[in-house]
Amino acid sequence: MFRTALRTVAPRALPRVQAPVARSFLTSAIRLSEHHEPILQGEGGKAGEVPTDLQQATGLERFELLHKLQGEEAFSMEPLDASRYGTLKEPVMVFSLDHERIVGCTGIPADSHDTIHMVVPDSKPVRCPECGCAYQVDYQGAEDSHDHHH
Repeated sequence: MFRTALRTVAPRALPRVQAPVARSFLTSAIRLSEHHEPILQGEGGKAGEVPTDLQQATGLERFELLHKLQGEEAFSMEPLDASRYGTLKEPVMVFSLDHERIVGCTGIPADSHDTIHMVVPDSKPVRCPECGCAYQVDYQGAEDSHDHHH
């Protein structure tokens, strides 16, 4: 009996819902930017074929592959400037497109101790626990980037 009462009252008690109105997405504001990041995604393989590395590579792998095809090196493998000792006031600056980077110190002079790896941020210098040389990231990425993992 209670269920019967609810069935007869419920449809009348619900508010009327207006049908959704179709809205064009063309009315949204256009975002303009002078900095356009490259799309690092391949076109993929065709149906029934095995894709090549160039067709299926994405992200940093594709970035590196495209540079190798042009005969260039995508990432600098040169050692850091070891001609001076980094201090807290004047650390050895390490180029990076991220807010932190892993740096391997071999000592001053070079190869004076085993390689010690450290995570170096852009916010403050970090000293090598063995020789005391200071390093800091020289961040060169996009200022409005919100992709750092803090």
